[in-house]
Amino acid sequence: MRALDTARRRTFVAVLAAIMVLLASCAQIPRSGPVGKSHDEGAGNPNAPVFFPAAPRAGSTPEAVIEDFYMAGSGYEDDYPVARQYLTQAQAVTWKPDKRAIVFRGAEVVKTAVENEYLYEVDLAYSVDADGIATQFPPGTKETIPVSLEKVEGEWRISKVPDGTAIPEETFKVIYGAFPIYFYDPTFTYAVPDYRWFIKKKTVKSMTSALLAGPAPYLRGAVVSAFPSGMKLARESVPVVSGAAQVDLSAKELFDASAEDRQRMQNQLALTFRGQPDVINVQLRADQDLVRVEDNGTVLPPVVDKNVPARQVAVNNGDLVRYENNRVSPLPDIQSVAGLGPHSPAESPVSQTVAFLNGDKTTLYSIEPGQVARQLTTRSTLTGPSFSPHDWVWTAGPGARGNTEVVAFKPTGVAPGMAVPAVTMSPTWLSGRTVKDFRISREGTRALVISEANGKAVVQVTGIVRNADGVPKDLTAPITLFSSTSPDQGVWVNGSTVAVMASSATATVVPELLSLTSGEPQQLAPWDGLVSLSAGNGSEQIYGQSNAGIFQRVGNGWELQLKGPTEPAFPG
Repeated sequence: MRALDTARRRTFVAVLAAIMVLLASCAQIPRSGPVGKSHDEGAGNPNAPVFFPAAPRAGSTPEAVIEDFYMAGSGYEDDYPVARQYLTQAQAVTWKPDKRAIVFRGAEVVKTAVENEYLYEVDLAYSVDADGIATQFPPGTKETIPVSLEKVEGEWRISKVPDGTAIPEETFKVIYGAFPIYFYDPTFTYAVPDYRWFIKKKTVKSMTSALLAGPAPYLRGAVVSAFPSGMKLARESVPVVSGAAQVDLSAKELFDASAEDRQRMQNQLALTFRGQPDVINVQLRADQDLVRVEDNGTVLPPVVDKNVPARQVAVNNGDLVRYENNRVSPLPDIQSVAGLGPHSPAESPVSQTVAFLNGDKTTLYSIEPGQVARQLTTRSTLTGPSFSPHDWVWTAGPGARGNTEVVAFKPTGVAPGMAVPAVTMSPTWLSGRTVKDFRISREGTRALVISEANGKAVVQVTGIVRNADGVPKDLTAPITLFSSTSPDQGVWVNGSTVAVMASSATATVVPELLSLTSGEPQQLAPWDGLVSLSAGNGSEQIYGQSNAGIFQRVGNGWELQLKGPTEPAFPG
């Protein structure tokens, strides 16, 4: 515990120093410069805080050397020069700090039974790989880092240590930031964010390298890139000159690409860099020579953070209705389905097709204007339907063998009496779990999945893999979003945030916002008896429904909108 307390004190001093440097930089660093000003591979946020860790102290014990070495991992500028001073000459040459960042809540040095060998034991919060892909871990997750030391000119130095750094969580949140790099859906219509953690002062080069390396594992197969496999940076920097990010790529792959693909490459980079204060535009280069990208009008910029229509579908007096502008009206040209006891309705974002469950949520139906309702599937229980922008409607439930299945149907445009295209998937990661909710993202490449096992729910996001014809065929291994509750409902709020809650008709319910950019849930105002949740475009368009009516999130509270309708849902 002594080592842990010492580490916390040093963390506080380091964070205080960073704040002082940040305040000074705000006063001294100009926001603009002369024409021709260039930033090298460190280009990013020039006002990001800088840490100045302590150099080795004479007479330090092995434990202190290990602690100080990892505290020096905050000094990233100029390739971690202070941290390398804690290493032997040979280890300082071979150590690769950018391979991995271990982010810990607490740490302690432990002596092993072997002479001069120690373990740095950490309570692991995050692990960030070389491409900025972060994996979050719950409190109590332990990782041990083996460290060997030897004496050099009478002072202890580290002779063997794994590549990567280990830094306190408080320091990590000051140095690093979550940034989206962008890929495309398979039709190149939508831009899909893939959030990565990068050092704030070194984002441009890091983003470019990560983009060329491809999407995070949970998006592989679900999204595409304009950059072909094998394309690399021709030099280990992405200078920003007079606002232009000069991306020098391997010449053969760049020249072999079509004019349309080069336009998509430039769009992909421009989207990825759009939050960087020094970047105004993007230049593609081959062997440092500018490659002109001709815009012939055939390539449209992708849609970023696709919006949904303002209307909602709901149930009122036992039938489907439209809920819009705080009023209820009939669904255009949709026949009454009151005899089926509709629940959990969903409407396509691209057509007027509506899907719903029956009263006991065992049968999925769809209905189109001018047609009668069509039965799609029957299970012992089903999740509420959700539409993709490709007009596939999704649900999940147990299969014939009791295994969890995710099923998708495409009823739109299918004549009465004809078979509806259908796909059934049984992801291994859902084995033994009960799906409580399944919601397709706005651009259709991802799904929010809330599942339960042994009374404990987990919130995850998976990628949707499709074949060349756009037919769904698989779900990727998901990432997990941590919630402080055990939710059974969730909705997409935008491309990076979902709202979840543990519904209850009798208890106080506290919905939460979970973000792909942060591991900390944001709790919304509590409300009694919320049983249904919907979201439009952004966190101010979140609706909850209880026996008292439909409420909209307003500021830090909820405001009654209308009594009567139930289970409102925006298209999707």
